[in-house]
Amino acid sequence: MTTKTLSITTALSALPIVAALLIASHAKAASDDLAKPGVLIVDKTLPKKQLEQQIHAARLYDTFWTTGDEAMAREALAADFMDRTLPAGRPQGVAGPLAASKGFHGAVPDVHAEITQMIVTGDRVVTHLRFTGHFTGSFNGVQGTGQPVDFIATDIYRIHDGKIAENWHLEDNLTFLQQLGVVAK
Repeated sequence: MTTKTLSITTALSALPIVAALLIASHAKAASDDLAKPGVLIVDKTLPKKQLEQQIHAARLYDTFWTTGDEAMAREALAADFMDRTLPAGRPQGVAGPLAASKGFHGAVPDVHAEITQMIVTGDRVVTHLRFTGHFTGSFNGVQGTGQPVDFIATDIYRIHDGKIAENWHLEDNLTFLQQLGVVAK
């Protein structure tokens, strides 16, 4: 075998290793782009893999509220996802958050969801979120004029196999609607 042949053979055999490193690097970079909790409280008795999966699913879903990226929601939510505090008129399952996000982004295109704190214990993740932005779109027939939006929400996710299987949520909708001018202060 010549030196050239050996070099090509060595380089070709290293391709799977290089590909794995590139994939891992991309996954880490993508994870670094996700919303980060200001405060993270974890149950240290949870297995590391379970803890990482639960935090990742919650961060992915919470980031979805900023980006509106349906692929993020679909990756975070189980196929049989159940909204346990389903608002009237919203479809059950994955379709519900997708519709809610679309409507919310239509009203507040620059919405930003900040995870102020996250608590991980057992198969649950609790996130406390702060939503900010400007009402420049429209909502229920009301056209925004750029007024600021700033309200909170709390979600309780039950995670199964690294996906959000159930969600109980409470948003400060009164504050949100008052800021839009839809409800009097």
